Amino acid sequence: MAKDSLTLLEKDRIIEMAWEDRTPFDAITLQFGLSEQQVIRLMRRELRASSFRLWRKRVQGRSTKHLKKRSFEKGRFKCNRQRAISQNKVSKR
Repeated sequence: MAKDSLTLLEKDRIIEMAWEDRTPFDAITLQFGLSEQQVIRLMRRELRASSFRLWRKRVQGRSTKHLKKRSFEKGRFKCNRQRAISQNKVSKR
């Protein structure tokens, strides 16, 4: 999916997923077709400079953002308040 063809809702969901500590970049790639570098570019473009720096500092080297670096094998954590999503569609609120 080209970054120019993303809707506002899709951009918001990608940013939300990127901010979540336990959502790997692979999940964003699966749902939206954006690589980690494309997500970083999107975040740089859409966030304020200070917010982008805070986000980069948080995710840089974070093993939970990369499936291959995760230490746990079974299951995944899911907060009971997390919205249910189906592919790239956000459920009704």
